[in-house]
Amino acid sequence: MRKSVIAIVGRPNVGKSTLFNRICHTRSAIVDFEEGVTRDRKHEEADWAGHSFIIVDTGGIIPKSCDVMDRAIKFQAEIAIEEADVILFVVDTKTGTTDIDMEIGKILSKVREKVILVANKVDNEKDELEIYEFMSLGFGEPFPIAAVQGRNMGNFMDLLVKYIEKVPVEEEKEDTIQVALVGKPNVGKSSLINRIMGSDVNIVTDTPGTTRDSIDMNLRYKGQKFTFIDTAGLRRKKRIKYGVEYFSTMRTIDSINRADVVLLMMDANDVISAQDQKIASYAARNHKDIIVIFNKWDLIEKDNYTIGEYIQSMNSELPFIQYAPKMFISALTGQRVSKIFETILEVEEESKKRIPTSQLNKFLERTITKFPPSHSSGKHTKIYYCSQIRTHPPTFIFFCNNPKLITVHYRRYLKNQIRAEFKFEGATIRTFFRGRGEYAEYIIED
Repeated sequence: MRKSVIAIVGRPNVGKSTLFNRICHTRSAIVDFEEGVTRDRKHEEADWAGHSFIIVDTGGIIPKSCDVMDRAIKFQAEIAIEEADVILFVVDTKTGTTDIDMEIGKILSKVREKVILVANKVDNEKDELEIYEFMSLGFGEPFPIAAVQGRNMGNFMDLLVKYIEKVPVEEEKEDTIQVALVGKPNVGKSSLINRIMGSDVNIVTDTPGTTRDSIDMNLRYKGQKFTFIDTAGLRRKKRIKYGVEYFSTMRTIDSINRADVVLLMMDANDVISAQDQKIASYAARNHKDIIVIFNKWDLIEKDNYTIGEYIQSMNSELPFIQYAPKMFISALTGQRVSKIFETILEVEEESKKRIPTSQLNKFLERTITKFPPSHSSGKHTKIYYCSQIRTHPPTFIFFCNNPKLITVHYRRYLKNQIRAEFKFEGATIRTFFRGRGEYAEYIIED
């Protein structure tokens, strides 16, 4: 399900990044008193009262920019209008209404129904008397907060949730496997989609980054419906341009979020990069089924050891997804492309597999006997039993005397033993550890 996108906009130094950090409970956005510090974009997932959403911290207008001020203001506002479901228009109570506020307000007035005017730096009741001058912006009475102190933030978040609830909800795709095709720009994602669909459904060029949006395409294979999500390539952060490419990256992340299976596509001619690692890590952290595809295999000089060397390299560079099937294809020639559907179906079956509790506990007894848990404190460590509580992703809960005594190393050992015993090829396994007695409320996820 697509999460609502909340964009924070406003002129420089009104406290946008501080508000972003307050909502996300992080310090990932740079906060400084110098104007224009936030030059690139930050986004995080956040939640309030059971509602999850994506919050976006946008840079303010940079007065020292070479661009004409009016064009910069219009550019910022147009991005927010196009991409966001809700816009937080932040103004500074200490400074009052400025000409830049008025210009931003004129552009946002086109979508006033999704704008919340936020008066920041309202530190006390006296400051609340200053907010009414902002009504001249045309968005009604501003909501007073102090992002630094957190003043009135609970009430503000309740208001934000009401706006989120008004956002139209996408209907679930019925009886379909959602497949996100992700990777760096120019690895051949659009070429593969064209080959799969049997026609030129996307523009394919030699220029990296042609695909800006995520596009859904439906087809059937052996009676099963598939929805392929062709996404814009994820670039390294420092190469993401001001505006459009940032939101393309966000849409790619959104595509991974709503996918069942992620096809991580790489160019067989290139080394595995830090960006490949980040993409794979994001998919794994979000518990997606993963298949690794090496494209342009027709251009590789091969011998009997080539595939083994590639697998060894991938397992070394991406050790956290060693369980993912590896495919070597050519979107250009069609080599092994037809096997992608079979591999997706196999991974889907693995992800939906359920292990009986009796079988799990026989496995657990053997595993613990072979390597019992221990803790550096010398305290008694005991795991009583294990149960699979859900599928897709396969999720297991271990009941023990105290989860804090189960070390990270041992938690990983158990997860690896589950995979060695029951396979779950391509599926990201989740494990939880729950205590007993006075520790019953403690639950740790590996």
